[in-house]
Amino acid sequence: MNFNNLKYHVEDGICTITINRPDKLNALNIETISELSVAFAEAEANREISGIILTGEGPKAFVAGADIAEFSNFSSSEAREMAENGHETFNQIENCSKPVIAAVNGFALGGGCELSMSCHIRIASSNAKFGQPEVNLGVIPGYGGTQRLVRLIGKSKATELLLTGDAITADEAKSLGIVNYITEPEQLLPKAKEILDKISKKSPLAVAGILRLVNAYYDKDVNGFNDEVLEFAECFETEDFREGVHAFLEKRKANFTGK
Repeated sequence: MNFNNLKYHVEDGICTITINRPDKLNALNIETISELSVAFAEAEANREISGIILTGEGPKAFVAGADIAEFSNFSSSEAREMAENGHETFNQIENCSKPVIAAVNGFALGGGCELSMSCHIRIASSNAKFGQPEVNLGVIPGYGGTQRLVRLIGKSKATELLLTGDAITADEAKSLGIVNYITEPEQLLPKAKEILDKISKKSPLAVAGILRLVNAYYDKDVNGFNDEVLEFAECFETEDFREGVHAFLEKRKANFTGK
């Protein structure tokens, strides 16, 4: 696929989507967010893809934030449209039926931190920095940061980081639960691929069901416990379930087909 601000690469069942604006520290502008939506829709629809890595081009930044120059003169209606579009794309990523890993190299600030939090798993290089510094500009996070940060680390610490605008290191992010793993920069993508390769051996239907139900926990309009019962029962009608059980009883590795 051809994009102006993204690289899109598929290999061995893994789609790597790279935000490619290194001269702008991969800052998110409106076009980039639109392209992310298209790229994720394509990756989710492709049955040959089992997992997605989202990263940033270059050693300095995953995404250093939103493109401030682009929105500096926006009206409130234009700002609302920008935020709504961002929410739609980030929700699309969060609700993707395939596992999405954010491979965070360098700065993940503002919109970059919000983008990483919309992914299912986060891996950070040792030089990564996370933060929501929007308050320093007299504005608040607009792409879900006030909500996802609280979900990940709890109200008290999230409130502190949102109010102070302080950035935290990869080690601090891991201790707070934002980051799953820390690697050296050169091991960032190999670690992400290692995790996705492990998940790819599981039933795609079960993986998608787990992702749906984990997200259901945070949806006040959904009873996740009830949905778990229904999803569990539906698994028994799939070929993957029968293959998984037979493989276990026969003491062999299962060959799941997503059916």
